[in-house]
Amino acid sequence: MRGRPSRRLTWAGFGLLSTLAGTAAGHLVASLDRIDSSPVLAVGSTVIDATPTPVKEWAIRNFGTADKPILIGSVLAGVLVLAAVAGLLARRRLVLGLGLQGLLVAVATAAALTNSGATAGDAVPGIATAVVGLGTLVLLARAASATPGTAEDGATGGGATGDGATGDGATGDGAGGDAESGGSSRRGVLVAAGVIALAATVMAGAGQLIRKLRARPEDVTLPTPDDPAGSFPRGLDDQVDGISPLRVPNKDFYRVDTRLDTPVVDLESWTLTIDGDVDREVTLTFDDLLEMEIIERDITLTCVSNSVGGEFVGGARWLGVRLTDVLELAGVGTTADQMLSTDFDGMTISTPLDLATDGRDAMIAIGMNGEALPRAHGFPARLVIPGLYGFISATKWVTHLTLTTYADRTAYWTDRGWATDAPIKISTRIDTPNALDRLPAGEVVIGGVAWAQQRGGVDKVQVQVDGGGWRDAELGPAVSNDYWRQWFFRWDAEPGSHAIAARAISGDGTTQTDVRAQPFPDGASGVQSLMVTVE
Repeated sequence: MRGRPSRRLTWAGFGLLSTLAGTAAGHLVASLDRIDSSPVLAVGSTVIDATPTPVKEWAIRNFGTADKPILIGSVLAGVLVLAAVAGLLARRRLVLGLGLQGLLVAVATAAALTNSGATAGDAVPGIATAVVGLGTLVLLARAASATPGTAEDGATGGGATGDGATGDGATGDGAGGDAESGGSSRRGVLVAAGVIALAATVMAGAGQLIRKLRARPEDVTLPTPDDPAGSFPRGLDDQVDGISPLRVPNKDFYRVDTRLDTPVVDLESWTLTIDGDVDREVTLTFDDLLEMEIIERDITLTCVSNSVGGEFVGGARWLGVRLTDVLELAGVGTTADQMLSTDFDGMTISTPLDLATDGRDAMIAIGMNGEALPRAHGFPARLVIPGLYGFISATKWVTHLTLTTYADRTAYWTDRGWATDAPIKISTRIDTPNALDRLPAGEVVIGGVAWAQQRGGVDKVQVQVDGGGWRDAELGPAVSNDYWRQWFFRWDAEPGSHAIAARAISGDGTTQTDVRAQPFPDGASGVQSLMVTVE
């Protein structure tokens, strides 16, 4: 009787090990083509699509860019719990364990096949998962059935394999062989488990390595812009400790999207098609874009999920082709009021056509901060439309621009209740000091960034301490009306607890509102404030 808990743990381990081996095999196969078809990622993507908007916003607000790893970890944890159950079922009757494990694989395969942009080929990782996972469980179960003291003691009359292999002697710890043979058999099970664990680790590692190698953008020589941006000014980066850099490096630029892993889009096969309400359908290759007039612009992007004082905003220098030039190649029709952009995997984003074509520097971007677009930010091409939140303007990995109407077509975010027209709201972020900091008395530098895209840029930033009057801060250099602006304020701090707030005033005279609003459905608003202690 004392051996039963350890035997249960052994069989639970068999379930875990076989599931991990199968999942690793599926991930390896998926890394060779579409990583999104990897079993765990496919289920995770389905969970994202099914998650209510308030829950998504809570996750982004509390976990930031870590929301994706946490989701993947949660999905994997749930799978492993069920895998252990499958192992325990296999102890009683192998077919039951295989059935549960097969059900898990079926769910993952169905998730891969129902994701946007899925093809029949997305079932292949699921097949690989099933073959390796189920086969491994059978192997471990049969090895255990031949090991004295490991198989279930006659619970089903058929032993662990359900075929009578152990039915005549599975009740004793040494039944069916002497101590020497029993020890040898147990070593055989341990060796088999070790080999399987090693193989699973190798497959998972190989999958990740292939993914990373494929995620490197191909060698792309960016053209010299025909219409370059002006010289980029020196910011306050080295003058104010803790302030955001005026230009955010690519590796540090925020990323918010529905993808659980970095998509890999082949440059040679990529095309951009303009269709719908157009005079003629046009399909462009990457080389076709390079032959058009290339512009360069400094633009700040902002995510609609950015809370007041949040991190999902950043400024960069973009290189690309005017969106209007691309649309003119097809000839804009007379009925469309929406530009429906689609990425390589079928994700859709809707943009009001009048805002996309009103003269702002909307572009199909191919470069970011002097480099080809990183994979995580849309390689080989993405939309960049200043003044609009990303969920209606910043389609990454874009492959289609369809001119249509809101009455005829809806996009991913509008189907979930988000606004169709969402201009970026004037906002200010305090970068330094941080909330609840303990500061020495004397001069304290308060600093941060502010943005007011398509409103004449930032004209003023004002700071308030302890509810007193608003006082003007010193501004950093102005880059463009579509770019954020650094600022700082020197404060003579006295001991005690203090509340600090900041607001911006745009070039068109609009003052940042103090009315609080959550990101859903058209962006957060309000004035950031924080408490510090001066000692």
